[in-house]
Amino acid sequence: VAWAPPLLVVLTHNSGSLVQAAVTQQPSSLSANVGDTVRITCSGLSSSYAYAGWFQQKVPGTGPVTVIYANDKRPSGIPSRFSGSTSGTTSTLTITGVQAEDEAVYFCGSYDSSSGSYGVW
Repeated sequence: VAWAPPLLVVLTHNSGSLVQAAVTQQPSSLSANVGDTVRITCSGLSSSYAYAGWFQQKVPGTGPVTVIYANDKRPSGIPSRFSGSTSGTTSTLTITGVQAEDEAVYFCGSYDSSSGSYGVW
């Protein structure tokens, strides 16, 4: 009998911008099997923003956890399966070998170190 890994649902969030309204996060929701590679993109970031980041919220109403900051850096304790990249005005979060515990809402955000302004989508 073949074993089928459980279906994993990863949700993304796009509520509009605090400082910019044209940011689009794709896909708005997705399903994946455990072990799959998942990519979420955030496009339309202002070129004036120096850094992009990604945040994970597992329980509604609780604070999100930073999984990627400064485009491609992982905080201590975040598994290496999480990676980030930014090209131009598009940032991508990649989860390589997604696990059941990665089920969450994911937000993208950006930060301009010169002005101290930020946005979360």
